Amino acid sequence: MKRQGGSKVEIEWNPEILGGKPVIKGTRISVELVLELIDAGWTPDEIKKEYPHLSKSTIKEIATLAKRIHETVSYEKVKAVA
Repeated sequence: MKRQGGSKVEIEWNPEILGGKPVIKGTRISVELVLELIDAGWTPDEIKKEYPHLSKSTIKEIATLAKRIHETVSYEKVKAVA
């Protein structure tokens, strides 16, 4: 995901890593985990403390991506396709 200012989060899917869940490239940290932590009320600072190799900008960009997806496609439509 590219944003203004040139920052970028690279997400990869590999069946050999966490069963193919989307992960932050070069890690075994799933996008799902980051979103679950945010949903549980963790702040970007708390996530960074637990996973110091993640930058706060990466955490915020994952949240922004999820927000954009949620605004674009309703959960019901995604569930119907999945």
